[in-house]
Amino acid sequence: MKDDEHWMRRALRLAEGGRGRTSPNPMVGAVLVKDGRAVGEGYHARAGEDHAEIVALRKTGDEAEGTTLYINLEPCSHYGKTPPCAPALIEAGVKRIVVGMEDPNPLVKGRGLEMLRIAGLDVEVGILEEDCQKLNEAFCKYIRTREPFVILKIAATLDGKIATQHGESKWITGEKSRRLVQHLRNEADGLLVGIGTILKDAPLLTARIRGGKNPYRIVLDSKLRISENARVLDQSPEKTILATTELAPKEKIENLEKKGVRVLVLDSMQGRVNLRSLLSRLGEMGMMSILVEGGSEVNGSFLNEGLIDKIFLFLSPRLLGGQALGIFGGRGMEKLEEALSLNQLKIKRLGEDILLEGYPRKLCSQEL
Repeated sequence: MKDDEHWMRRALRLAEGGRGRTSPNPMVGAVLVKDGRAVGEGYHARAGEDHAEIVALRKTGDEAEGTTLYINLEPCSHYGKTPPCAPALIEAGVKRIVVGMEDPNPLVKGRGLEMLRIAGLDVEVGILEEDCQKLNEAFCKYIRTREPFVILKIAATLDGKIATQHGESKWITGEKSRRLVQHLRNEADGLLVGIGTILKDAPLLTARIRGGKNPYRIVLDSKLRISENARVLDQSPEKTILATTELAPKEKIENLEKKGVRVLVLDSMQGRVNLRSLLSRLGEMGMMSILVEGGSEVNGSFLNEGLIDKIFLFLSPRLLGGQALGIFGGRGMEKLEEALSLNQLKIKRLGEDILLEGYPRKLCSQEL
């Protein structure tokens, strides 16, 4: 058992190599072990490329016969952009398979394992299952609901303020916290803000790290107030998505689309973009995760609609008090029993700041 956990941790570390690059596929690492040593390993580097077990088999070559495969997610048995992996493992002569978790897709769950068992392989499932689920938490939600995993990022003072009463917010948190946020942007498929942020700060909404990738930039703008010369439209306009409603001027929609910007005209709720409709459309586009960096009203909308899957709350050791802007706007909860409680709460020190990370619901184990 200890050996199984050791090699599964190795598979999980390998899987991390694809973080932010495999969407809408999961992150998967694979290790082939023989006589107590790794003879081949690999990970899924990006969508459309070989799966982890195929990479590991290629590196192992003739030594694959009689090996044990450690892999954090059930090998596939169906054709997608690449051929199924289970038949390749059988053909290579792998003797034993240790799997972290089953595929969460109800349509394929267990089928790869069944194929391997029928072929006579020894199959064990559930080694470090919670760790495997957390690694692919975004995939778990997306594959079941076809909607992106929603991560809410908040930078606030100890008394829960995200800006002064005049709107000043740069910088509430320290450099280490801001650096981590850039990595979160690099890993997400989309970065979502409200039009208020665009008008006030004129951000580029990029991931400012070496070798990083920029997510899709998603702006909630129910009346399409954005300037056609806004900075966010300057770089790769085709990766900018404006979520608006029937209140938007048709001529402006046409002008923005001519620039290459994608304009989604969605139904509205009380004059605002219907967030559930937006998530459905983003899922159709293949977005597996979005990072919400909104202001008070955007944060409040996601909270009140129950659309938050994970929260990163960066707390600075400062106090603003008074009429400074709070984290969540909107109507809020009327009763204490309705308050959102975070599960699996983690607390970490980042310089002088404190990071709280938690989930308002469970991961793959809960029906979504």
